[in-house]
Amino acid sequence: MKPDLFQAPDYYNLDELLLEEHKLVRNAARAWVKKEISPIIEEYAQNAAFPNQIIKGLAEIGAFGPYIPQEYGGAGLDQISYGLIMQEIERGDSGVRSTASVQSSLVMYPIWKYGSEEQKLKYLPKLASGELMGCFGLTEPNHGSDPGGMTTNIKDNGDYYLLNGAKMWISNAPFADIAIVWAKNEEGRIHGLIVERGMEGFSTPETHNKWSLRASATGELIFDNVKVPKENLLPNKSGLGAPLGCLDSARYGIAWGAIGAAMDCYDTALRYAKERMQFGKPIAGTQLQQKKLAEMITEITKAQLLTWRLGTLRNENKATSAQISMAKRNNVNMAINIAREARQILGAMGITGDYSIMRHMMNLESVITYEGTHDIHLLITGMDITGISAFK
Repeated sequence: MKPDLFQAPDYYNLDELLLEEHKLVRNAARAWVKKEISPIIEEYAQNAAFPNQIIKGLAEIGAFGPYIPQEYGGAGLDQISYGLIMQEIERGDSGVRSTASVQSSLVMYPIWKYGSEEQKLKYLPKLASGELMGCFGLTEPNHGSDPGGMTTNIKDNGDYYLLNGAKMWISNAPFADIAIVWAKNEEGRIHGLIVERGMEGFSTPETHNKWSLRASATGELIFDNVKVPKENLLPNKSGLGAPLGCLDSARYGIAWGAIGAAMDCYDTALRYAKERMQFGKPIAGTQLQQKKLAEMITEITKAQLLTWRLGTLRNENKATSAQISMAKRNNVNMAINIAREARQILGAMGITGDYSIMRHMMNLESVITYEGTHDIHLLITGMDITGISAFK
């Protein structure tokens, strides 16, 4: 068992921009990851298993709905605190961060923003404590980047809605107690529903044979004439903008999380380069390795500044969807490039489970695609600056 020696880089003294509360929240998450995630994560990733025992700890560090008001069981923290928690968790593993992101931004957020008071009181406190776990059903087998084309549908049957369809690539699906499911009504309008495990006709088969996010549970959501009570419809927002609002929150968390993965790869590579001797000196003293390391810390620093500013805008309710897209795309691309460069610094050791780099690299191949692909986020920026959509 290798000790977790991680030291977070802060080349531009960004800690001076953080409040004491931010640093306390981050440091608690960092200490928890070192104690509870680092010692076990390689084994769980190798075995393609999700460590269910960490759910209670994730709840205790405020990873489930940190910005949800305290009256509903959340911690009532700001957006920068949320981002810092995601950063620290993804430093441990992207799959674990996915579990927290889904619970926070894709399950608790829509209930908080779009749900009735009864729904908020019924579900949010139990989701915040980890007593209930949730998932988010938007992507379908034939509708990924174009979610508006979904075929999952509901029919009004008087006392209940009859739900039919299927969702795919759903994090947390195999163990989720509830699913926030997006479906079209008879008029073609998209609505969100809370579907509970145990409802007849609802199943969640697990997705196997993944090379990425191996420590995260992924599955499908199958709806075969599921009777959903009318009180389970989210009443306060409909249309495609409703699920996209949730994705804004989740993508924002990813922008922070990717920095954590990049930090871990950089820190590992820097330490290894100082210790690895070749031709009579550490490889950290060679120009090519210094070039790699210097570019890594430059890109991490740029991403930190971008994301801190985005967090400030989120706190002021000024951040646009396009700004969030830019940060998600930039930071995940940054992280995946750093993972690849870091792997080279470690040479053959970089592909082993003795180090975190190859696991991060494989995980980030999913992160660069999910919740808006690398290319789609580029086109969102393009549409924002030109006023012309390239999607249609």
